[in-house]
Amino acid sequence: MNYDIIVIGSGPGGYVTAIRAAQLGFKTAIIEKESLGGICLNWGCIPTKALLKSAHVFKYLQQAEQYGLNKVENPGFDFTKVIQRSRGVASKMSGGIAFLMKKNKIDVIMGTATIQKGKKVSVVDKDGKSTEYSAENIIIATGARSRELPNIPQDGKKIIGYRQAMVLPEQPKSMIVVGSGAIGIEFADFYNTMGTKVTVVEFMPNILPVEDEDSSKHVEKSLKKAGIEIMTNASVESVDTSGNGVKATVKTATGNIILEADILLSAVGIASNIEGQGFEEVGIQTDKGKVLVNEWYETSVPGYYAIGDILPTQALAHVASAEGITCVEKIKGLHVEKIDYGNVPGCTYCHPEVASVGLTEKQAKEKGYELKVGKFPFSASGKATANGDTDGFIKVIFDAKYGEWLGCHMVGDGVTDMIAEAVVARKLETTGHEVLKSIHPHPTISEAVMEAVAAAYGEVIHI
Repeated sequence: MNYDIIVIGSGPGGYVTAIRAAQLGFKTAIIEKESLGGICLNWGCIPTKALLKSAHVFKYLQQAEQYGLNKVENPGFDFTKVIQRSRGVASKMSGGIAFLMKKNKIDVIMGTATIQKGKKVSVVDKDGKSTEYSAENIIIATGARSRELPNIPQDGKKIIGYRQAMVLPEQPKSMIVVGSGAIGIEFADFYNTMGTKVTVVEFMPNILPVEDEDSSKHVEKSLKKAGIEIMTNASVESVDTSGNGVKATVKTATGNIILEADILLSAVGIASNIEGQGFEEVGIQTDKGKVLVNEWYETSVPGYYAIGDILPTQALAHVASAEGITCVEKIKGLHVEKIDYGNVPGCTYCHPEVASVGLTEKQAKEKGYELKVGKFPFSASGKATANGDTDGFIKVIFDAKYGEWLGCHMVGDGVTDMIAEAVVARKLETTGHEVLKSIHPHPTISEAVMEAVAAAYGEVIHI
């Protein structure tokens, strides 16, 4: 029952950490209370992408004639089977994590963990049996859950969170989505494409508030064109669930209005899972619902570490994975480079997709940079035109003085697979001229990056 490393939580932070620890020769165990893979694989990143793929294919069927194909008469779908496919994808991925645990000789302990003093962990299994384990290093990766607002309490039926949104027994005819971050917009896009009447309510002036303003406004225009009603500078004050559906009182700049729908999805962010896990008893410091750590993810108590969504850093799967790897490599004594949180890509998988890294144009100006900004529309892209989807653009932001690539913002089909070019280039401190002299293949969507850089430097060819 004694280990070098115990990891609590098996999401993208936890399971990646455990595998890297095992690779480094640590005797490792991982504790999971529900399903291997955590929220991301079972109730987040992966199954939502499966849902969105079904919606994308359905949309293609409706547009068959645009590609010279015979019209598909009355294309339809089985909502239950769409959900089942998504759950099957999640189940397959979770099974893959089980294989990786076995392959790397990591002990999997199923149960609810509570940390204790003296580098110990108590685990209660499904039968109520409690077992104590100890380790030289305990890494906590317990993730997060759907955040609830006091005035929008989730009942799991009429007012739901993202978990219920993935497994609804039947498709609602109408839905109110509160919050327009990645979770809210992805579900809004999925349900709208499948035929649900969707209204998005966002407190901020723009949807996808963390994105560059050009991206936010473009996506809003595209989603409205697709039939989604979007209300910005608005907030849900209360929700009445006494009738068949929901009635939401929405505060707007011009006064209160009532929205009615079958169901309301609360997508107002996430809350870290730090309650009732022994933090206070052990003496681990927290602040505003987040665990405080040093630059190598050690908490205020030596031997106890924390990574992922329970930290104040970006709540993204790839961030949690990177933090876990950095943490165990530092424990091993390797030379480790600190994570650059200014070079973390963010993606939203609606249609059109959104991807970004680095500073927005507004942030760059606020920091005092003199800018070179380039933008290339997919309407001028041969590959996008051939694909029949020219909705979107690539926007690049450079420091005019030294050529540093400050930010990159993408909107369009497939851009979430392209943003890594900007991430790697920024990591290598590439200048705009070096990107221009790196030959991009033609015809591809990716060459739009080179074209956008050319636009920034007044050398663009195709617009």
